[in-house]
Amino acid sequence: MKKFSVVIAGGGSTFTPGIVLMLLNNLDKFPIRQIKFYDNNAERQQQIADACEIIVKEQAPEIVFVSTTDPQEAFTDIDFVMAHIRVGLYAMREKDEKIPLKYGVIGQETCGPGGIAYGMRSIGGVLELIDYMEKYSPNAWMLNYSNPAAIVAEATRKLRPNSKIINICDMPVGIEERMANAIGLSSRKEIVVRYYGLNHFGWWTDIRDTEGNDLMPKIKAHVKEHGYSLLEEIEESQHTDASWMHTFSKAKELYAVDPDTLPNTYLKYYFYPQDEVAHANPEYTRANEVMAGREKHVFSECNRITAEGTAKGTTLEVDEHASYIVDLARAIAYNTHERMLLIVENQGAVVNFDETAMVEVPCIVGSNGPEPIVQGKIPRFQKGLMEQQVAVEKLVVEAWAEGSYQKLWQALTLSRIVPNARVAREILDDLIEVNKEFWPTLN
Repeated sequence: MKKFSVVIAGGGSTFTPGIVLMLLNNLDKFPIRQIKFYDNNAERQQQIADACEIIVKEQAPEIVFVSTTDPQEAFTDIDFVMAHIRVGLYAMREKDEKIPLKYGVIGQETCGPGGIAYGMRSIGGVLELIDYMEKYSPNAWMLNYSNPAAIVAEATRKLRPNSKIINICDMPVGIEERMANAIGLSSRKEIVVRYYGLNHFGWWTDIRDTEGNDLMPKIKAHVKEHGYSLLEEIEESQHTDASWMHTFSKAKELYAVDPDTLPNTYLKYYFYPQDEVAHANPEYTRANEVMAGREKHVFSECNRITAEGTAKGTTLEVDEHASYIVDLARAIAYNTHERMLLIVENQGAVVNFDETAMVEVPCIVGSNGPEPIVQGKIPRFQKGLMEQQVAVEKLVVEAWAEGSYQKLWQALTLSRIVPNARVAREILDDLIEVNKEFWPTLN
């Protein structure tokens, strides 16, 4: 059986150890001969890599482990690039969140002004990875879960139209796990869904079990009452991150707007932006939570493993929920025809919608990549929302490619999260100031 060579682009990410542990857990399904880390931040990657090398040695000593900042070394002799980069790190995410809040607008990692700012930083980084992959391993596939996935996907469609990149997001995976749990199933693998939308901007229209029984009524009854919160969580809410508890319970208000479908949780930013502003602490945003929480924990635990020379008793956790990456890699490697939600060029999957929009729909994945499953026509309400949002994403990519201030201002003005063009301009000027080393120059 062939064993695969994988490079994790974003080797210094706090998510990397969880991904490595997940890959090691799935070697029976997806055998690996080599794991490489690539990052342009040597010091940050080193701390994660030193610990991961020990983990790999202890669990699968036959796997070759390489950590490098040299693109040629990283991208030569690989089958898959697993990309999760964050250009500007959490320090820039903090600015994405706090600058809009000065103007009474929610700042969020992938939505509205924060997502647009992050997108403008991410495009160049992801294109660079594609170029390295195509230069050194032209037959490899890139599985990209770098955010903001919608803007990155549009950029790759427009600027690297023939590249072997698949854009995927873990949010629907997480919500489907909750749906399954809410009605007493053990895993999302027991449900088959129909869904359409843009990334972080979509709706489930049909959910069945593997025998074809309709599960929508049961799931809707739960969501109407509790959102996507699970009953045991509601009883023990101190164990779940407060901001996520808020997000999952908010889904019941999103559901009320269109009870024919089940909503992606990110729609809360577009339907109730003022609630999110009221809920936000401008001094301590999600980026601060992450830096004080996960980031501190992962780096100190990696340093401890390195110092002790063993990962025994580690508190690093397997990122179970990232196992969709293995499903995707397997589907390509073994032509499994797995059904997965992916971000692909529409080309008729949503019949009454822009052919060139990057939509999120179920696809059948085989060795030649994804084949979208037609979701038919969509209702006016969703279509109107999606047309506005896809225009934002396309304007951002055009602004990046053309260095156009005007188009980026238009993108911000068009975002449902921003109240008017004046506020859009004020936020934009502040964002330009702090993103000088990451964005192209805008004229």
